[in-house]
Amino acid sequence: MTYIQICALISIIIATALLYWTGYRGGLIDGRVEGTEEGKSIERADNTKIIKDLEASLRFIRADHLQLAQTCKKLKDNQKLSPDNYQNLLAIAEKLKLAADTFRAVKSETQATQALALRNKALSMAAQLEPVMQEDAA
Repeated sequence: MTYIQICALISIIIATALLYWTGYRGGLIDGRVEGTEEGKSIERADNTKIIKDLEASLRFIRADHLQLAQTCKKLKDNQKLSPDNYQNLLAIAEKLKLAADTFRAVKSETQATQALALRNKALSMAAQLEPVMQEDAA
């Protein structure tokens, strides 16, 4: 082989290596860019799904919180009872016991039974109020 042929062969080998290296590097860069974009789109889709799930959960919690707040307000409104109510219920229970005894004395058993039933209801209502009154005192 002549000197020129050897130089041409070396030039061809170097040109082939440069061409291969350029194609390899270009493909590697393109693959990284494409992978990064695909990863970002997947991440955006996942984030969108997570955000939608969180928003749905937040709406549920808000609705539940509003319902609990309304229930709490209703309960507080229904419990607008003063400490006098507890004492009044106990006094009513005592008067009903007296009425039952009186009805028994005049031989009116049905009226006596009704008076005792009402007395028991008044006592149970007073028992329900007692914890509320103790909380108010504390």
